[in-house]
Amino acid sequence: MRDLIVSAEPGVSCKPIAAPSPRFLKRHTLRRDRAICAEIGRIAVRSLHAELTLYPKPGLVSLIDNGSHDDMSADTFMRSLFSLRHYFIRIAGAGFDDAPFAVLKQLGIEAEQRMLVATQGINTHRGAIFSLGLLCAATGRCRAQRITPSATAIRAILLRNWGDALAAHMQSIASDSHGFQAAMEYAASGAREEAALGLPSIFDVALPMLSRTLAAGRGWDRARIDALFALMAHVSDTNVYHRGGKEGAMTVRRCAQQFLALGGTAHPEWKIVALQCHRLFVEKRLSPGGAADLLAATCFVHLVICKVQQVGRQ
Repeated sequence: MRDLIVSAEPGVSCKPIAAPSPRFLKRHTLRRDRAICAEIGRIAVRSLHAELTLYPKPGLVSLIDNGSHDDMSADTFMRSLFSLRHYFIRIAGAGFDDAPFAVLKQLGIEAEQRMLVATQGINTHRGAIFSLGLLCAATGRCRAQRITPSATAIRAILLRNWGDALAAHMQSIASDSHGFQAAMEYAASGAREEAALGLPSIFDVALPMLSRTLAAGRGWDRARIDALFALMAHVSDTNVYHRGGKEGAMTVRRCAQQFLALGGTAHPEWKIVALQCHRLFVEKRLSPGGAADLLAATCFVHLVICKVQQVGRQ
């Protein structure tokens, strides 16, 4: 027989109310958990869109032009983005359920296959599938444990739950990948090394830069620009090494450092300088795709934190 909840207030007559059954509570909890993972997935897609729509981005595809690429456009990225929307929800759910790294890896492999079908074989978001997927899983795990998602908490969960597996994964890079070839030839770090270290380029470089620009009142667009240039100045991008070798990597880093030395978007002519970098990268066929993937992941962490703060104010 169900327990009954009855008013204990003297002199008040009311009908007994049946307590929710365990089955009802289970369904309610399941709906709530699915809603949490769906929200994480939406933020991930929004973050990729925030990277795509930013301009000027030296050498990268945007809504304005194709940057240094002849084989992809904003339409290619939109098709890729659409193909990944369920992946981010699934991997958030896997993290929520404390799944082992093998499960996360398999979800990433399947997502990459769907991406390649959607883009007709063009690699638009391979790096983002990896880094952004891991952040979705870590955020899902935070929510499952009733831990308020913050930069510190997300990073700690990532390393605690999957750090050892990520370190082992770093040693198993496919030798036929461009990233592996660049890493071997130029000692450049890639997405796997970043993940094994807890994504320091996001948490130690790009996110603080993004936050400083926002705190200075320069807005979301300029904050993303500053974060991107900070990443280009910091990251040993295997995409750049593959396209331009050591000289190309030095060009990217030098341009980014010069932009930041001027004050970034605080400089009154920042857009002119950024466009000059863009034209130079296009001329030399340079594309800092690794920095772009990390920018999207940085946007994700920031937007997750903003969502928590928004809910807290309600």
